[in-house]
Amino acid sequence: MYRFLLSRQWVILTLVALLLIPTMIRLGIWQMHRYEERTARNQLVSGALSADAVPVERLTSPGHTVTTDERYHRVTAKGRFDTDDEVVVRRRTNSDDEVGYHVLTPFVLRDGKVLLVNRGWIPANGPSQTAFPKIPAPPGGEITVTGRLMPDETTAASGIKNLKGLPDRQIMLINSEQQAQRLDAQVLGGYIAQTSPEPKGDIPELLGPPGDEDAALNYAYAIQWWLFAAGVPIGWVVLVRRERRDRRAAEAEQTTAETEPAPV
Repeated sequence: MYRFLLSRQWVILTLVALLLIPTMIRLGIWQMHRYEERTARNQLVSGALSADAVPVERLTSPGHTVTTDERYHRVTAKGRFDTDDEVVVRRRTNSDDEVGYHVLTPFVLRDGKVLLVNRGWIPANGPSQTAFPKIPAPPGGEITVTGRLMPDETTAASGIKNLKGLPDRQIMLINSEQQAQRLDAQVLGGYIAQTSPEPKGDIPELLGPPGDEDAALNYAYAIQWWLFAAGVPIGWVVLVRRERRDRRAAEAEQTTAETEPAPV
C-alpha cells in the first residue's frame, strides 16, 4: 500500500519536504540572531542615553572614530558657536517626514578645537533648495551645550550619496574629516545631536532620541519558522495517510464491482 511513495510525484514531494525542513530551521536561527542583535542594541542605546553626561573630549578627539559603545552617549562641551562657518545638511526629514535641512554649526571649544553640533531640523525655503535657508541664531557668547555623541556619516552606513557641486554651504553627509579640511581646524571625531539648550522658538527642531528596534518581532518570526519546520513532516504524514485511504477505497470499490454478479 505504500508503493505509491516511489512514484515520481511522491518522490518530488518528499524531496521538497526534506529541503524545506532545514531551510526553515535556518531561517528561524537567523531570526533569533536578529532578535539577540536588536536586543543588545536596544540595551546599548538605553544605557548610553541614561548614563551621566561627560565632557565630550573624554570620548572623542580629532581623528577619532566614534565606536558603537560611544554612540548616543550624552556629552557636554563649553565654548561658543561659530555661525559664520555654519552649513546645512540636505534632504533630511523631521518627525512628520517633511523634507528640510539639518543645521550643522561649528562649536569652538576653549582650547580652539571644534566640535560639530547638529542643532536640529529646519524646513526648506522652497522646492529649489539652492539658496541658503534662514536659520535662527544660537545663543551668543560662551555657553555649555549637551548632546548625544554620533559617529561620522558615510555613504556605506547611511546610503546617502555624497554629491558634489552643491550650493554654497550645503552638504550631504556630516563628516568630521571633511569639515576639518573645510574649516582648516582640529575637529573632534563625530558630532553631537544637540539636546540643550533648547531653541527659543520651534526652529531648529531638536532631533529626538533613537527609538527601540522591535526585537520581539524577530523572536516571533523565529518561533513561526520553527513551527513551520515541525509542521512539514506532520503534513507529509497526513498526506500519505490520505493517499493510502483513498487508494484502499478505490481498490475496495473495484473489488466489489468485480465480484458483483452481472445483471441478467
